[in-house]
Amino acid sequence: MICKDIIRKIEEVYPKEAALGFDNVGLLVGRSGREVRRVFLALDATDEVIHAAKAFQADMLITHHPLIFSPMKSITDSDFIGRRVIEIIHHDISYYAMHTNYDVMRMAKLSSDILGLTDTDVLDPTREFDGKEEGIGRIGKVPETMTVRECCEYVKEKLNLEAVKVFGSLEKEVNILAVSPGSGKSAIKPALCKGADVLVTGDIGHHEGIDAAEQGLAVIDAGHYGTEYIFMEDMKAFLHKELPELIVMEAEMEIPFRIL
Repeated sequence: MICKDIIRKIEEVYPKEAALGFDNVGLLVGRSGREVRRVFLALDATDEVIHAAKAFQADMLITHHPLIFSPMKSITDSDFIGRRVIEIIHHDISYYAMHTNYDVMRMAKLSSDILGLTDTDVLDPTREFDGKEEGIGRIGKVPETMTVRECCEYVKEKLNLEAVKVFGSLEKEVNILAVSPGSGKSAIKPALCKGADVLVTGDIGHHEGIDAAEQGLAVIDAGHYGTEYIFMEDMKAFLHKELPELIVMEAEMEIPFRIL
């Protein structure tokens, strides 16, 4: 199958126009006319991921986070981004990133489904598609009333995590949960405005966490990776369904840091 035909199928469901203005999505490196048989999926285009894609003999690499985010004035082996780009080109791998367009069109709903939320609404609307509001994150009812302490255990179980970080009273009652996978500092305000008891997200700093708790919103920081690695399995299922002729492999789930 030709790379541009795979991209066309992906963008029918996850249009580039759904991405936020700061983002960089689409085919970032390689040939749109590349014949593709084998696809490797990952969250980030790290050195380890590129080596794994090469070992898999991938023709195409698809990641959630874009390798090229800021403008590049040169592509050389003098910096790690340039080295990765050169390595991808050298092995004739077509590299495609689908970031906030996937967040808006799928990640938000996927995360709320995994957490079992009901009566959901878009947490932070960004635009309207076909008469339906879409955006970042979801807010909804938890399956049953629980404490923040119990909610932490629930989130760990549902996302298969060993640990989470939490701000706020552990005995606070939770009925309404907001979830915003990835970096969720900007999700605090809409979560407060929409009456969430707890926000599940990642990348929460000290000041954001204590300020949210002071305003009555508990925050469970399950990590950027911990809330977004679900992209890989979901996209694998999508490609198997829509393009069954492809051979698809996903990177292993591996939290990129250790707590000692």
